[in-house]
Amino acid sequence: MPLPPASPQLNPVERVWLYLRERYLSHRVLDDYEAVLEAVCRVWNRLLDETGRLTTLTAYPYLTASAIP
Repeated sequence: MPLPPASPQLNPVERVWLYLRERYLSHRVLDDYEAVLEAVCRVWNRLLDETGRLTTLTAYPYLTASAIP
């Protein structure tokens, strides 16, 4: 299902990014690109360890309603 242009509120990955920024990545100053990459990889793995978290963040009604059983 194509999304309208400029509609981040409808894009599931935006909620994932918001969650990661709010919980783990905000108010930090990182030294360089490698530090950013390491921090993002670390929090991504923490997110994956939270069973069901990705589903709750990305289960938009318009996506789950259109899923083919």
